[in-house]
Amino acid sequence: MSITLNFELNDRDLAHFQAAMERSRKSAEGKSEADIINAATALLDDAQKVHIPDFIKARLLRLDDMIAMVRDQGWSLPEADKQRVLSSLVYFADPQDVIPDHVEVLGFLDDAVMIELSVRELKHELDAYDDFCDFREHEAKRRGVDPAEVGRADWLDGRREELMERMHHRRARDFGHGYGDSSGYAREGGLRGGYAGRGWRPGVFKW
Repeated sequence: MSITLNFELNDRDLAHFQAAMERSRKSAEGKSEADIINAATALLDDAQKVHIPDFIKARLLRLDDMIAMVRDQGWSLPEADKQRVLSSLVYFADPQDVIPDHVEVLGFLDDAVMIELSVRELKHELDAYDDFCDFREHEAKRRGVDPAEVGRADWLDGRREELMERMHHRRARDFGHGYGDSSGYAREGGLRGGYAGRGWRPGVFKW
């Protein structure tokens, strides 16, 4: 038997998590890109050792996508865009969680909330990256190559530039106007086309 629980965070609740993010950003000053990515990756490794609810898993998968965005040689984010993503990842490099991760079942709940906030902030970056991964997967298979071995192929350049231009345009358009009610989980199964239908990316989290 399963039950469905819905909860809503009001402005005061969100302010608590936003303050935690700011503390993390200050504590992360001086940390390298590798330090931040390694800490976020370690969190995913730890999460796979314990039982966690599917709604938290779905958000941890989005954290994996954010890590993949900055590691993916084929996507090759410009430095300014990479820093936006890293700025969202610093919370996971802070050992002072709102809820300690070792707490059974709910230990990653605060991480899931922070991921949700980051997904909303990086909506256009994630949408563009999802589309890029889908294109790379489809085109690589059409060409008879492994998408994991494609790297920075010439035939990806046009699509990459098109998606990044769209990403920048949409981000500029929405600046100061919020990001609507979409947070990247509206598609079937709470994931983009379900886990099995996702285009290849250099992720580490196993669903």
